[in-house]
Amino acid sequence: MAYVVGPACVADYSCVEVCPVDCIRPRPDDPDFDTAEQLYIDPVTCIDCEACVTACPVEAIHAAAQLPVAFASYADINADYFRGPR
Repeated sequence: MAYVVGPACVADYSCVEVCPVDCIRPRPDDPDFDTAEQLYIDPVTCIDCEACVTACPVEAIHAAAQLPVAFASYADINADYFRGPR
């Protein structure tokens, strides 16, 4: 089960700094960093360590299996970010 960034994300990047497998994007050196409105977790790379959940100041990160119904589309939004060119 991966984690998903939901709509409350304020892109403060505290989750990026604590991720042990570097699966949260965009990072400061990514081309779309300056225009990012939220962050995304790669569901394939995520190891479910929960470090990002603890670090998030606005509780925007949820376990994919426990996403509130209103945020269900964010599982696809996160996965889609990692498909194809950016």
